[in-house]
Formats: sequence, C-alpha cells, structure tokens
Amino acid sequence: MPPKSHSRFSPGAERRTHPLVWCAAIICTIITLAVIIAGIVTFIGYLVIHPRVPYVSVINANLDRIRIDYAGVLEIQVTIVIRAKNGNEKAHASFSHSGYILSLNGEDIAQLVAPPFEVRKNDSVDFNYVVQSSPIPLDPEQAEDVDMALKKDLITFDLKGSARVRWRVGRLGSVNFFCRLNCQLHFHTLNGTYIPSRCSSKAK
Repeated sequence: MPPKSHSRFSPGAERRTHPLVWCAAIICTIITLAVIIAGIVTFIGYLVIHPRVPYVSVINANLDRIRIDYAGVLEIQVTIVIRAKNGNEKAHASFSHSGYILSLNGEDIAQLVAPPFEVRKNDSVDFNYVVQSSPIPLDPEQAEDVDMALKKDLITFDLKGSARVRWRVGRLGSVNFFCRLNCQLHFHTLNGTYIPSRCSSKAK
C-alpha cells in the first residue's frame, strides 16, 4: 500500500485580508467618489452660471498735442479711454492695482493709474485718462524718429500694464487673476485721430 501523503496546508488555513486593508480600500473609494462628485458639481455649476472673464481694453484715444522744438524737446498730450468690462450676469468684479505705462520709442511718457473700483453685474466702467507729459529731452536719434513720424503722419505709442481682478463664480469660490495689456496705439499726427487696433486683455 503506498504511503499516505500529508499536505502542509488545509482549506481552513487560507489567509484572510487584514481589517486595516479593508479600511484603507474603503477610504480610497470614498475619496474617489468625493472627487468625482465634486467634479460633476463644478461642471454643472459652470454650465448654469456660465462665467465670463472680466477684461480691460482701450476703446478710444486721441493725440491732443505733439510738439518738438529745435533743441529736441518733446511735449505730448494724449487722451486714452480704458474700459473695464464685466460680462457676468450674477457676479460683481473688483479691480485693483491698475497701472499702465505709456511710452514712445522706449521713453516712458506717463503712468496711468486708477484706485480700486468695482464693476457691477453685466456692466462696464470707463476711465478717461488725459496724459500730459512734462518736456522730454530726446537724443538726436530719438528726435529724428519723431520728426520722421510727423512727416509720415503716423506715430506709434506702446501701452503696457495690468489690473488685478477678483470675482466670485457663484458658489464655486473666488477667482483672482491679472488683466494684462501689451499693445501699440497708432495715431495720425496731422489731426490726432486714433487708428483703431486691438488692445485688450480679453482672449482672442
């Protein structure tokens, strides 16, 4: 008769999962479900509220005066209208730290600033900046550039700066960001009219 074989393992000796492993699995499942539910709620809230990002833009301008004397001293007065727009129908927008630098051929002419302000729902606020420079002494090369612009009846200024915006997207929380301007303003020098061009922080 062949000898009986003895097994080390018996059906009753199967390993059981440790309770801590089950707890960890349950916690991970709950966290995953919470993240999914939060994402769904955020997406539905976005569709319902349909938030629009506030922005700033130049809507009009005028070259009131430009004069350069024989010594190469430049005097300029420019009017620039900047609009802060809030297209949201359910949220106010707060603007602060508004500051823009107007320059010509790398020479800063003036800084345009505004105190903190709010724009109501689906509304806008216009700022009419009258920029009057102090006499600006130019070097020969800069003076030649300005003289050439006068002869061509076309002069270009650079406008750079930003405004900090804070607005609340319903119950989804507050959003903070900067509206930045970095553009060129073109004028006819003979009559001072502004040649409209895109100058806005709004995405294309």
